[in-house]
Amino acid sequence: MTAIAPAPTAFGPTRTVRLGLRRIGFELRQYFRAGDQVFFTFLFPSLMYVVFATIFTGDVGQGPDAVSMATYYLPGLIAGGILLSGVQGPALEIATEKSDGTLKRLGGTPISPVTYFIGKAGEVFVTCVLQTALLIAVASLVYGAQLPTDAEAWLRFAWIYVLGLITCTLLGIALSSVPRSGKTAGAVVIPVVLLVQFISGVYIAFSMLPEWLQNAAGVLPVKWIAQGMRSVFLPDSFQAAEVNGSWELGLIALMLAVWLVAGFVLSRITFRWIRRDG
Repeated sequence: MTAIAPAPTAFGPTRTVRLGLRRIGFELRQYFRAGDQVFFTFLFPSLMYVVFATIFTGDVGQGPDAVSMATYYLPGLIAGGILLSGVQGPALEIATEKSDGTLKRLGGTPISPVTYFIGKAGEVFVTCVLQTALLIAVASLVYGAQLPTDAEAWLRFAWIYVLGLITCTLLGIALSSVPRSGKTAGAVVIPVVLLVQFISGVYIAFSMLPEWLQNAAGVLPVKWIAQGMRSVFLPDSFQAAEVNGSWELGLIALMLAVWLVAGFVLSRITFRWIRRDG
């Protein structure tokens, strides 16, 4: 009679966190070894910024509050980078690892999903910060984009950035359950991300969209991240161009918090080491 191997014993909380932190390094090495991912996720916001800042020149606004087009496009591309890093990156990675058996093998070890997602979240945070730093460096050093000079603006940048990134990461984990295989993950995830960027004020002004599309896209988290970033990098006079004529910082925090909770619930409900139909 063949002996049945005992089920692996789960690690305690301390070791779970410690292993998760160690896994961040592994995830980062895997990330930067994938040239296509580095190009289409890490470098993409900076490349798009170069395209827009080179093609569209001149100033936006009038008088002392006028800003260059290079400054005007910066907040939207930062929001787009958060979406790419937080949603597209994890969704594609997890779907692929689920399809190629990586998650199935991990599910047969004492490693818990918490350990796995600490590693993923750490990778997202590090790569997104580096991505944003590169974008801001290109904007300021190459194109002379104007950056905030007061601490309050940078503090606002920090909480919008962190809250937006956590929210997008949880939504990316949830989205990873939609593709039926790693081969189809790109076809499912990338069009969704591109569509959300275009209707959320990343590439074009949100106020230029038809009213019905503004109403539909107005609930999306990236719309609020982009609006929050505009409040950081653009003069206060620009808030008159927003849909409600205000930066609505309190509503930004509320909407992102709602999406964060929704992303957490959806990721908990949908995540499996293997697909149910697999």
